[in-house]
Amino acid sequence: MTATPLFPGFDGLMTLSRREGGDIRPTLLRVLPALYVKDSPDSATAARQFSAMTSRLIEEVDDATRAAVRARLAVYPATPFEIMNKLGLRRTHPGQILPVAPAIPAAPSEAPAARAPTEAQLRMASNLSMRPNDAAEITDLFFSANASERALILHNLNETPLKASARIPPARAKRAIETLEMAAFAEDSGNFALEIGEALILPARIATQVVNDPGGEPLACAARALDMPSDAFQRVLLFLNPEFGASVHHVYRLSRLYDRLTERSALVMLAAWRGSTMAVTRAKYRAALYDDERNRARAVAVQGRPATQPGSAPNVRTGTDSSQR
Repeated sequence: MTATPLFPGFDGLMTLSRREGGDIRPTLLRVLPALYVKDSPDSATAARQFSAMTSRLIEEVDDATRAAVRARLAVYPATPFEIMNKLGLRRTHPGQILPVAPAIPAAPSEAPAARAPTEAQLRMASNLSMRPNDAAEITDLFFSANASERALILHNLNETPLKASARIPPARAKRAIETLEMAAFAEDSGNFALEIGEALILPARIATQVVNDPGGEPLACAARALDMPSDAFQRVLLFLNPEFGASVHHVYRLSRLYDRLTERSALVMLAAWRGSTMAVTRAKYRAALYDDERNRARAVAVQGRPATQPGSAPNVRTGTDSSQR
């Protein structure tokens, strides 16, 4: 019997991270410790699975990502020894549980202080486009995750180097928000999904899945991509689905998530939704090779050439006229 994976879905993403295209390994390494610290049980099996997945990524990411993971795990008492050694963490004495990072050497006084990159510089560096298969994996992972895992994924998408979709033009977004509010007041989820698809350039299948998702996090991403005001989003939650709006807990939870959700996280998720559609289309319409018809043709036995070709034999007159003797 095989052991249940600690974080379902991440093995496929780590396989995709080795292919050509956008590098999603820094994002994976940021998400794994967050989920391990928050939700993992304190067991040897969880520690072994976490070590196996994380150790493969530590040596393959940039220094900034490695430093962020190191800072998170340095104060966590259940950090596996293998990961501590890879990150350069140590314990002050054998009886202490809390791992302590070595002291950071002071920078020379004559060296100029490094300036932190501006938001514009960070956005310019975020230009790694997602391949369609990677986008499909991220989309499936997001829709199959629970509420806490979705919140962590959206939080980490803000720091990922993946390229986000372009902003929706303000005039188009304003008209879409007005139409969405009217559809929500009428409890017309069909027209609501249709308007979401047209405004965000999504196919009907993805738009319907976003609107009808029972958790509500995809709807929050779509509304943030349109820059919908917070009070308008709360009205949509209350009226679009009366059963959902009747739960004060759900409305309050999604309202808090929406206020903390950044525009970049929503636009990166929008890029994943659009890219996943391309993956489905490519799988459906596979390019045909030049010899496909030849390989599918049924073998036919070669017939021998007849000994006498048509027209080669002399004409024989068999008439009964008086000229024959």
